[in-house]
Amino acid sequence: MGDVFIPFIRSSLPDELASVLHDQLQKLENGDFLAIFQHPDVQVLLGHRDDTGDINLKDPTVGDLALTDFVLWSDYVFHRLGFVLSRRRENEGTPPQETAAYRQHLYFIVAVASLYAFLQSTVTGPPLSFDSAEVLLPKAYTSSKQALSSYRGELISSLTVDGVAAYKLTPNIELFCLAETILICPPIQKNIEASTWARLRVNFLHQRLLSEIAPSLQTSIYDDLDALGSVVLGPELKHNIDNLRANFLLERAAIHMHHGFDKRARADLDQAATERKFEFALTGLMGKRTRFQEKETSQLLVLARSASSETNGASAGILKPRNLDLNDDTLLESISFTEKPSSTEINDESSLPPSLASLDPSNQPLLDPLDSVILLSLASSITNTNPADGLTREETVPYANRVLDGGSSNWQVYTQALLVRSRTEGYRSRTMERGLLQLQALVDQVIAETTNSPTAANGESNQQVTSFLPKAKDGESAPVEERLRYIFALCSPSRWELEAELAARWVHVGGLRSALEIYERLEMWAEAALCWAATDKEDRARKVVRRQLFHATNSDDSMADLEEEKWEGAARNPPPEEAPRLYCILGDIDKDMEMYEKAWEISHKRYARAQRSLGRQYFSQQDYTKAAEAYSMSLKINALNHSSWFTLGCAYLELQQFMKAVEAFSRCVQLEDEDAEAWSNLAAALLHLRPKPKDDFDAGNTTERVTNHPRQDALKAFKRAAALKHDNSRIWSNVLTVAASTNPPSYTDIVNAQRRICELRGSTDGEKCVDEDILDLLVRHIVQEEESSSFDVSRPGLPRLANELIEKHIKPLITMSPKLWIILSTLYIHTNRPSSALEAHEKAWRAATSQPKWESGTEAQWNSVVNQTIDLVDAYESLGPRERTEGLSEGSGALVAKDWRFKARSAVRSVLGKGRDVWEGGDGWERLSGRLEGLKGRDSSFEENKRTGMYKGRKAQLLERQNELHVVILRRTRPEMSTGREFLL
Repeated sequence: MGDVFIPFIRSSLPDELASVLHDQLQKLENGDFLAIFQHPDVQVLLGHRDDTGDINLKDPTVGDLALTDFVLWSDYVFHRLGFVLSRRRENEGTPPQETAAYRQHLYFIVAVASLYAFLQSTVTGPPLSFDSAEVLLPKAYTSSKQALSSYRGELISSLTVDGVAAYKLTPNIELFCLAETILICPPIQKNIEASTWARLRVNFLHQRLLSEIAPSLQTSIYDDLDALGSVVLGPELKHNIDNLRANFLLERAAIHMHHGFDKRARADLDQAATERKFEFALTGLMGKRTRFQEKETSQLLVLARSASSETNGASAGILKPRNLDLNDDTLLESISFTEKPSSTEINDESSLPPSLASLDPSNQPLLDPLDSVILLSLASSITNTNPADGLTREETVPYANRVLDGGSSNWQVYTQALLVRSRTEGYRSRTMERGLLQLQALVDQVIAETTNSPTAANGESNQQVTSFLPKAKDGESAPVEERLRYIFALCSPSRWELEAELAARWVHVGGLRSALEIYERLEMWAEAALCWAATDKEDRARKVVRRQLFHATNSDDSMADLEEEKWEGAARNPPPEEAPRLYCILGDIDKDMEMYEKAWEISHKRYARAQRSLGRQYFSQQDYTKAAEAYSMSLKINALNHSSWFTLGCAYLELQQFMKAVEAFSRCVQLEDEDAEAWSNLAAALLHLRPKPKDDFDAGNTTERVTNHPRQDALKAFKRAAALKHDNSRIWSNVLTVAASTNPPSYTDIVNAQRRICELRGSTDGEKCVDEDILDLLVRHIVQEEESSSFDVSRPGLPRLANELIEKHIKPLITMSPKLWIILSTLYIHTNRPSSALEAHEKAWRAATSQPKWESGTEAQWNSVVNQTIDLVDAYESLGPRERTEGLSEGSGALVAKDWRFKARSAVRSVLGKGRDVWEGGDGWERLSGRLEGLKGRDSSFEENKRTGMYKGRKAQLLERQNELHVVILRRTRPEMSTGREFLL
């Protein structure tokens, strides 16, 4: 067969067992499953013949186990297996064929064969060569179609996990149940190393049979992944098998993607490519996409070469499904590339390895199937982790086209590539038709090759299958061993999943009737209801759901009018297996919380979605206590649900239970460390925690000192959120405020955050996007740290960063804020730029005096102008007589303001004149008048002393004010952080 798992089994066997099991392993590899099931020992296990071997007469015989003693056939087989494995007696001369180890491995091979046969009959084809019910099940189960359907229904019901039901029409379910039953047998689990991998595959397939993720199954799957990973990926290579590690990594990536862990999947895919030395690059080449395009433009494509690839182009004679032509009057069937690559932002020509740069984009080498799987898995991960928009689809298509254009050497890999391409083409007008028809052709192919067998779904035989394309003739279709070779790494959908996807595509293009026909034929009632609800026909959706849950209003279902009946009778007893999901859908339609409670009850308190739905409703009603209770209950069932942890954290924030909020958001970012909102809310919660106390004994006295202040952790969380959402000004504002409130403040973060806020909000908010207090704190810190009265801002470090922030980002935004100009003047004074400092003081005074009606307004407005005027006069006295140190006048001896005294008197007289009518005789008036008198008759020695004293006094004032600013910023962080949240329900 080629599945790496079979060499893995062989390598784990002792030589003696490998010899006696050679024939069975060969049949498994060739896909001859019927021969395995007809082995005499297997017939004993299945109850088709009696065991007359070496029996201890004191023990009960296998024949004592009656089928009627068990509810399920799988339980009957499990107990027979226990007897068969435990009743054998061994001695030194016992032949290998009669040892317990032989029988354990034989039945293990039966389990693997059952799993492969189930996949063949539901996913890949070709049709099984035998009737699985006739081969496996007792005669009592196959006596009639009705009996067979009933027994299969019981087996399917037994697969319900955590209130999540399996697909009710799963065909040949006895094959899957036999594999699962054998693999949970304790002796097989304990003594067969390969059983962990087989059990992992069975559990993952079980997960895929369910309509939603079952948490308990997910836990089992990841436990097996960890155990198997330590064996396959460990430092000691125990099994010398080609591509063993790569195959396991690809399977693990498929499991990660199914459970929504796409980042882990990408890491595994990258590691698999490294293991295989597979070179590929998404790049751009000049080419034409349409028939009438005259000018070539850059087109996305994937250049790829397998490590073992030598030949170019598609290999002749390879069997593969039909690839439909585009047949568009505008678009070309494939992009017409020029010979020379062009530079792009993704991978330009110079960054490509020589082995890729030399490739002919129109005739690339045939890829190894495993390398094709890597490309297709990458395409799926891109789709999962990015919005479903045009850019995402443009990035996805080249990966599928690379597999298709080169021609894959494996049937199932090529089929998956057609499916990936059809998913991306279904959303563009020019390719929508081909995408839909290709999906329809794939559906027909899978249906024709999985249902044209002695038994179809749930025992319905002789089903007529029509297809869009003619059915492949004998010799034109790949054998089962080729189809199953990469099935676990590809994670190909089953036939009913493909049909459901086709129905969803019909809904997208407006073919509601076609979609509903598919859903009703598949008996996917929940999907049919959601289809009606999505088209604003909630009455029809309600009827579909209630018909499955309740009897007719008059209790006579046979006489009900399907068009008029509302199905308001008694609840069906027993309820259908998918009742919890249906009750939740009904609750969503009717906004009825009792339906969610009912779903929770009938699932025996295991259906996590019911509590999530209750929590969502309570949250929308602002009943945060009940919302937190509901989400907590859901997380006890499914602790890996990222959105539940997020909303639970939001509820705790509203309840001001900040420690619990920290725990919830911490779990949230552990599950998804790229959730910017979760990081931001985690920081908001941390800000409300008190510092951790630590006892410090000194001279017999116990005092508390702060260690590991949560504000530092909050800053780290906000910075992480800002890195993830670089364009979110709210998060950057949080970074700015918290960076300023830490002790000591994180000044580098202050500079970075304020610069980014100016970039994001400057064009719309102007100077309002600048935090005056924090900028003042930053400048005062720079002044305090410098030893001299002036320093060089060109030196690397915080002063240069702050100067660039002010000059390039803040200064161009200032219009009406006197305080910002004063802050700038402070920086200019201490960087020996007196001309700029005086200019800033003048602009601050103009901004203050340009406020409307200040002269007749409040006393506070008048005093503000008075203070600004006196400050300007002080600046004239201190800075005007200085020599210029900037511009062309530097070093010329010219003064900053030769007429500084005249300007100072003019400013004071202007303010006095405007305020005479209202404020004459007041304190502010007297201060200005005294200052005006002081400007007369001063000698040069007095002015020099004044300037020196003013500078020293200003620096002392700056240092005194710094701590006061830090306290103000610290106090204001708490209320601001608690409201800056975004909820993702």
